[in-house]
Amino acid sequence: MQKADVAVLGAGIVGLSAALHLQARGREVVILDRHAAPGQETSFGNAGLIERSSIFPYFFPHSANKLIRYAFNLAPEAHYHPSALPTIFPWLWRYFRESGPSGAARSFAAFRPLIEQCLAEHAPLSAAAGAQGLIRPSGWLKIFHAASSFDAGARDAEKLKSFGLSVDILDARDVLKREPHLTPPHGALHFLDTASVTDPAALSQAYLDLFLARGGHFIAGDARTLEQYARGWRLEMTQGHLFAYDIVVALGPWSDQIYRPLGYQIPLGVKRGYHMHYALQKDRQLFHPILDADHGFLLAPMTRGVRLTTGAEFANRDAPPTPIQIDRCEPLAHNLAPLGDRLDPAPWMGARPCLPDMLPVIGPAPKHKGLWFNFGHAHHGLTLGPVTGRLLAEIMTGESPFIDPRPYRADRF
Repeated sequence: MQKADVAVLGAGIVGLSAALHLQARGREVVILDRHAAPGQETSFGNAGLIERSSIFPYFFPHSANKLIRYAFNLAPEAHYHPSALPTIFPWLWRYFRESGPSGAARSFAAFRPLIEQCLAEHAPLSAAAGAQGLIRPSGWLKIFHAASSFDAGARDAEKLKSFGLSVDILDARDVLKREPHLTPPHGALHFLDTASVTDPAALSQAYLDLFLARGGHFIAGDARTLEQYARGWRLEMTQGHLFAYDIVVALGPWSDQIYRPLGYQIPLGVKRGYHMHYALQKDRQLFHPILDADHGFLLAPMTRGVRLTTGAEFANRDAPPTPIQIDRCEPLAHNLAPLGDRLDPAPWMGARPCLPDMLPVIGPAPKHKGLWFNFGHAHHGLTLGPVTGRLLAEIMTGESPFIDPRPYRADRF
């Protein structure tokens, strides 16, 4: 039987970051994952943003117009499976309620200190991993085609400036100075505080390589085999068993497969999403990630090509893919940017792990010694992985946490 001080379940950016922070504090750490490479699930398919500008969580809209469009599956940024409503509606209702004024205020107050540290926590890890070349400090553009949506966006930008964020408000001519190969929109916002990653999977691999170089171990195994054993925990590896005194559950949308059998009723939901890569037309370029605010998709220039990522699909986590949003957004994306052919054989699908208040669960499991949670990062796993990894490591090793961890406790629901 192989032994370890801590076993981190999940080799996405959240698990990798927690492992690195624990390792830096003297803990002997093993990472266990079902895949042979890191970052192959949710961490693989995101938009690649380290989103310092998103100080507000993604709340459920309360406007009547949007709710009607969502109800009839008319909004490109959101889609749902009617057949899944009996199982997902209770979570959606809770998400809707938590997005009301009082819940949104609580979530904002707890979310902001995490977001404010995202670039500062990625910087030392990416430097030590030799991965600075994967991260661009160019910000991202949020474009608008309608005057009304642009005016509303500009008002929101002024609010963000009051929190110390840098946002340029651009007319059509200014947009074309920064992205000369776009079809001119009405206007745009340029969020300057955000960094973007050209290859999220490569960043995960770089963080794993750093972890291994510092003496960590990465093994294949099934986290669902977790059981209490002696004074710790036991798991089945591909060959043999692993014993660890402490377990960190960092399995994103699959975390419920661990905590539910142990008696925890944490309301974890998922927002599924899709991406597709495209070539650029000859002698054309895209210099920034670009969110089309009126049509609900994002284009991000990456190593493989331009990645189109969709909004949220509300469905059962393991239901077959239905990339309707890719099909709806693709012609709009071609009209906006100089895209060429598809580069992937089929759209990629992933799932964002979400709690109703859009805050992660970070800290000890209330009923089991040596069991720790770090999941539920919603749209911001890549952004917040190093931040929540630090916070969890501080809690586990008895340091004074850099922020109050109580808003993220497992029993807050």
